[in-house]
Amino acid sequence: MAATDIARQVGEGCRTVPLAGHVGFDSLPDQLVNKSVSQGFCFNILCVGETGLGKSTLMDTLFNTKFEGEPATHTQPGVQLRSNTYDLQESNVGLKLTIVSTVGFGDQINKEDSYKPIVEFIDAQFEAYLQEELKIRRVLHTYHDSRIHVCLYFIAPTGHSLKSLDLVTMKKLDSKVNIIPIIAKADAISKSELTKFKIKITSELVSNGVQIYQFPTDDESVAEINGTMNENEAHCDFVKLREMLIRVNMEDLREQTHTRHYELYRRCKLEEMGFKDTDPDSKPFSLQETYEAKRNEFLGELQKKEEEMRQMFVQRVKEKEAELKEAEKELHEKFDRLKKLHQDEKKKLEDKKKSLDDEVNAFKQRKTAAELLQSQGSQAGGSQTLKRDKEKKNLGFL
Repeated sequence: MAATDIARQVGEGCRTVPLAGHVGFDSLPDQLVNKSVSQGFCFNILCVGETGLGKSTLMDTLFNTKFEGEPATHTQPGVQLRSNTYDLQESNVGLKLTIVSTVGFGDQINKEDSYKPIVEFIDAQFEAYLQEELKIRRVLHTYHDSRIHVCLYFIAPTGHSLKSLDLVTMKKLDSKVNIIPIIAKADAISKSELTKFKIKITSELVSNGVQIYQFPTDDESVAEINGTMNENEAHCDFVKLREMLIRVNMEDLREQTHTRHYELYRRCKLEEMGFKDTDPDSKPFSLQETYEAKRNEFLGELQKKEEEMRQMFVQRVKEKEAELKEAEKELHEKFDRLKKLHQDEKKKLEDKKKSLDDEVNAFKQRKTAAELLQSQGSQAGGSQTLKRDKEKKNLGFL
């Protein structure tokens, strides 16, 4: 309805609704609180440290709960990450707590790559969340966010300086997770040694460029207590640690994980995939344009690969045809050689057969002649005998 029509109706005596002083959007914080409480919260802690530094004990004490878990040994062949999730309830607020422990960290002789399984685990959680974000149908409101919100790095109470393993590991992790260094079993050394040890640790972290989590001071309600925690190297009280970690700064840790560490991983990953916000001329580049450019690039590469495969296939076919022709030629040559050899052998056999036939015929002729001679000899012998008998008869008669 146009404003003139409204004015006309008002002028004709329509009832007007007077505006009240209270609108009601000041209840938005209450609405957010109620929604958050109904959905519950999640918090994921990564405990990094050598075996026997009290990681499990600290977790039990922090949340006033006895978490079940198998004790770790010093005989692990490599670093393994063990993750356990627990559903906790305090008042009417639910918390899905995930505790990830490094089993076997620092127990190997060669500790050069001890940090790699930890980095890979953190990146795997970021990748899982990114893949869920990139889906067409996302269910982030029910997705179990397994990204690490804080890394409690347990330092052995040597009283001297940080180990090389500690410095290397924290340097590899500081861009991926909020690191809070903790001196394990601090009651094992005196207060003066502990103070010197903290100062030494802080100095080594600064000199090696290791970025640890700084408690936020931009909020007036927590600025004073967080400023004290950031500047005072003498604090070591467990109650203060639980207060700062859980009661005061848990939401900031969750926010820092999403806005800083995850966004850095997401940006690097998308840049690797070819996505960007600006073109070479620094002009805005929309996601659709990036997709189209990447799609065209992919199709071009695909067509190029198809052409290369086709050329390769044609070349392979030609080579195979040449091989088959060569094999066929060899077979024909072999067949001709075998055929000639067969003919030669056949001729030899025929000649031999003819020779044998001639020998058989000659043998038969000689046999016939011998038989004839023998027969003639027998007849001559018979005539001589008859002649002698006749002569004997004649002599006897006389």
